[in-house]
Amino acid sequence: MTVADTRPMFALDDWFVRDLGGLYQAWQAAPSPSPELVALNEELAGELGLDAEALRCPEGVAVLAGAAVPAGATPVAQAYAGHQFGNYSPRLGDGRALLLGELTDTAGRRRDLHLKGSGRTPFARGGDGRAPLAPMLREYVIGEAMHALGVPTTRALAVVTTGESVTRETTQPGAVLARIASSHLRVGSFQYAAATGDADLLRRLTEHAITRHHPAAAEAERPALALLEAVVEAQASLIAQWMDVGFVHGVMNTDNMTISGETIDYGPCAFMDADDPATVYSSIDHAGRYAYGRQPAVAQWNLARFAESLLSLIDDDADTAVQLATDAVSAFGERYTRHRSAGLHAKIGLTGEHPELVEDLVTLMADQHPDHTRFFRALSSAARGEGAPVRDLVIDREAVDAWLERWHAALAGDTRPAAEIADAMDRVNPVYIPRNHQVEAALTAAVDGDLAPFHRLVAVLADPFTEQPGQEAYAAPDPAGSAAYVTYCGT
Repeated sequence: MTVADTRPMFALDDWFVRDLGGLYQAWQAAPSPSPELVALNEELAGELGLDAEALRCPEGVAVLAGAAVPAGATPVAQAYAGHQFGNYSPRLGDGRALLLGELTDTAGRRRDLHLKGSGRTPFARGGDGRAPLAPMLREYVIGEAMHALGVPTTRALAVVTTGESVTRETTQPGAVLARIASSHLRVGSFQYAAATGDADLLRRLTEHAITRHHPAAAEAERPALALLEAVVEAQASLIAQWMDVGFVHGVMNTDNMTISGETIDYGPCAFMDADDPATVYSSIDHAGRYAYGRQPAVAQWNLARFAESLLSLIDDDADTAVQLATDAVSAFGERYTRHRSAGLHAKIGLTGEHPELVEDLVTLMADQHPDHTRFFRALSSAARGEGAPVRDLVIDREAVDAWLERWHAALAGDTRPAAEIADAMDRVNPVYIPRNHQVEAALTAAVDGDLAPFHRLVAVLADPFTEQPGQEAYAAPDPAGSAAYVTYCGT
């Protein structure tokens, strides 16, 4: 790997490296024989204060592929542990990824620049460290869709092919994803630090996370407890937003839960078509541990593992620490319910408190399995008094009619005009999500060398709440059904 003088292009800091010795290994990306830019997120590049044209030049592509290191950067593979499908692994880490360093964006926020698919590291655990093109483009698509939907998320800056082939379920071009995140600190990072028995490392990590993500915790009587409470709140809000848009993460291991509250690692993930709490898309989630309806409970379980890693910093007395941590994690349920209720009230256009109406709608949808996205969007039409598109999405029309009657009665108590209520609903109920069949079609075409469907899909998803003339196909469910849809992690 060469060291590139890319100072006009990148100004990277190594704050993570300076603060957290013991939580990484310095490493270099594997060579890329002929890196080629496949996708560049120009909007994000501008947000980061980067020159898109400079990123397109050979020197910029070399950095995005990991073939060159920006001046001042110290690439590292981060160490972390994690519970994977409930089973603890003491040493996971970035097996095929590198943190290049931190950028400060145009709003003054610190952001990680991270490479995924850049080759084997000491944490590779037998893998080849490479990534196929399709999963990297999937991460680009889903991350950008989540961003446009207003869900906190990591984002793709670029995807670069390496000039090599990678074999998973099929043989595809190898690729590297350049990912941007508020940070890559995870619950697993704290599990790893706690498991080392190095009290100083755990303290440094906790102080780093507080400074970076939850600075108010530094002023608390017990900063580590305040950090735990802040992360519980961030994750309660995040999971509620997942549920609102019908997103299924698929691999909610503790190493995939961020301290920042951003969604990370779009592997076996997808958006639901038919509403069903049992929906699973991951090829490896045979027992449905990470099914759509189980995501809140799994998040709370993961937060309990986070709390365990912080006990020694919460209080010197073990019993006191356990009680305080237990109370903080137990508060997840109330916090999640509050965020979920607010989201659902907005989606059905209601102000005030209508808990029974909301709860009955969730039960109705779970029983009737309407298309999750189309059902909520159709409620806007129903609020305007436009026909019966909602009824057409269910089997038991009498059941939905009974709920709609109660809903209309609740709306009648609102002083806002019907059009204003419907417009507000349209601002939170998307027309477009990454429909699974559209994503697969775009990725298949990209692997075959045609990137036009990928770029069209990304463009449509960038404005998910506005009906776009001529793009009706992107709002339609899979005509063949979605029950057998399976996604893979690409590792």
